[in-house]
Amino acid sequence: MSKTTTGKTPTDTLATGEDQDLGAAGSQLSTAPKEEAPSLPSLGVVGWARWFWRQLTSMRVALLLLLLLSLGAIPGSLIPQSGVDEVKVEEFRENHDLLGPLYDKLGLFHVYSSVWFSAIYILLFVSLIGCIVPRTWQFVGQLRGRPPGAPRRLTRLPAYTTWRTGAEPEQVREAALALLKKRRFRAHTVGDAVAAEKGYVREAGNLLFHIALIVMLIAFAWGQLFKYEGNKLIVEGDGFSNTLTQYDDFKSGNLFDPDHDLAPFSFTLKDFHGTYEPTGPNRGTPRIYEATVDYAEGAYGKDKATTIKVNEPLEIDGSKVYLVSHGYAPVLTVRDARGKVVMDKEATALLPLDSNVTSSGAVMVRDGYRNAEGEREQLGFNAFFLPTYGGEGSTMLSTFPALVNPMLALSAYHGDLGVDAGFSKSIYQLDKTNLEEFKDSDGELFKKQLKVGETMTLPNGAGTVTFEGVQEWAGFQVTQQPASGWALAGAVAAILGLAGSLFIQRRRVWVRAVKGADGVTVVEMAGLGRSESAKVPEELGDLAGILYERAPDAPGDAPDAPDVPDAPDAPKNDDETPDSPDTHVVPAEGAEK
Repeated sequence: MSKTTTGKTPTDTLATGEDQDLGAAGSQLSTAPKEEAPSLPSLGVVGWARWFWRQLTSMRVALLLLLLLSLGAIPGSLIPQSGVDEVKVEEFRENHDLLGPLYDKLGLFHVYSSVWFSAIYILLFVSLIGCIVPRTWQFVGQLRGRPPGAPRRLTRLPAYTTWRTGAEPEQVREAALALLKKRRFRAHTVGDAVAAEKGYVREAGNLLFHIALIVMLIAFAWGQLFKYEGNKLIVEGDGFSNTLTQYDDFKSGNLFDPDHDLAPFSFTLKDFHGTYEPTGPNRGTPRIYEATVDYAEGAYGKDKATTIKVNEPLEIDGSKVYLVSHGYAPVLTVRDARGKVVMDKEATALLPLDSNVTSSGAVMVRDGYRNAEGEREQLGFNAFFLPTYGGEGSTMLSTFPALVNPMLALSAYHGDLGVDAGFSKSIYQLDKTNLEEFKDSDGELFKKQLKVGETMTLPNGAGTVTFEGVQEWAGFQVTQQPASGWALAGAVAAILGLAGSLFIQRRRVWVRAVKGADGVTVVEMAGLGRSESAKVPEELGDLAGILYERAPDAPGDAPDAPDVPDAPDAPKNDDETPDSPDTHVVPAEGAEK
């Protein structure tokens, strides 16, 4: 007569303590470290070191470090960071007399390079390594070994079935061994039973996930230490060489060496081409946004033509050149009081203020200018440019980003620009400390609106300014992020490993065939998973059905096949035979990281 049993809850198991009967069969279905009862370390340095290491590599400490790392990243997102925008950091210090010095002491203006954030990062790194190394060796040992033999009482397992057959025990074991191997179990015969195990990919995925985390941490650290990022504004016709002095602004990692690590290349902006949506709700939205450049790799490389588009950078020797911005550069000719040309059709880039590229900036004449008295001076102009002017009486804002009706507004100054004092100054803003205004007939600041081809005559015969035309400029960002490929590979591997550890179950199956007291072979099958799941009973039922066809009931027994085992948490039927053996579920091993 066939019998099928279902398991008790893990609470019943812990209450009875009967899991001890499983022995090696129920041990280490994973490589998770066993949880040990807390105990005081032995006296001495070695004892304390061992205790500290055990705590550091435990799951609870790793989770705590992950939580601290997440919390530590919050101020890095909410508070201005010196490595991202030094100007905002200085503004924050000026506006917050109390919080500014406090944040400085806590390192909150440079969170990701601070001592406390680095300490959390390193401790998490060490914790992962301390967890992975022993688990890896243990997993390798399990792969090299064989599934453990069957426990003495298979009825103690959560999924169990039995029947009697007229076949010999050896025939049943041979059939079971062939069946389990065909189902990709690692199986062998141990004494009077066949032991099989499957689902090693679960633990392999778990280890892969942890190793991938380490790869991602190393890649992130390497990328931060050796990265660089610089920006350069280039007017059509001008070029750029990848040297530190060529950048408008530049920042890099702590271990980056600009003398040796900058990739040698150069490029020239031949043309910028942009088109915009002319009508509808998306009016002014860019449709085409691209820059045509000639570039050369190395000091003596041949020029090659290419087009850089948004999100389609130029890649050269590990560096990427992105197109990030665009604007206009009015072309001006300036003559002094004697009619001498002191600025000959020179383009001056202005910075956009809005989506329609209303732009502002400064035009500076540093050398060669003499005023009406023949004295050397410098000229400065505040410039305001509209690519599409709405016409007289309209606001001083562009109505469209393309060059439809360009207009340039200038206000004039003379004196000392302050550029020869040896201090760095913005080229987009006038320092009016030592400048005097040109005055109009009403005694107000002299200013004028110019269309292309028009000329502004400065008061008192001080010279002229002619608006010759407009060129376009493009802003480029040159970046190098080492180990980004490793970071991507680590992320993909982590996802695959996590999927394997979540959706694949490690389980064991035993088939015992022995002669009963009446000389008839008794077949017992049992299964054990690392955690309670309906998959183990279902799989065992499927295997039992196939094996029963090869070793059916003995003559005189009921002809029905063995019942399919229920899930461990299924309730018992009211008509279950009273002599069904009691069973229990073996609790899962120690929690995994």
